[in-house]
Amino acid sequence: MEFEKIRAIIAEQLGIDESKITEDTSFSDDLGADSLDVFQIISELEDEFGVEFDNDDAEKIRTVGDAVEYIKKLS
Repeated sequence: MEFEKIRAIIAEQLGIDESKITEDTSFSDDLGADSLDVFQIISELEDEFGVEFDNDDAEKIRTVGDAVEYIKKLS
């Protein structure tokens, strides 16, 4: 369930098709997201899931799967 919500948020933020996003998808390498894009995605995820990412942990999130696992850990 988390993955589908996260995928939808990423697709909307980056203007790409959801089908191109898997848990192995890298924000920078596969999606071409820069640090501002990732910050905006994380902000949306915080709002959607009612969680707060630690800044140090947020910097370690490289793939969509990393974001899914982090949110599961906080929930």
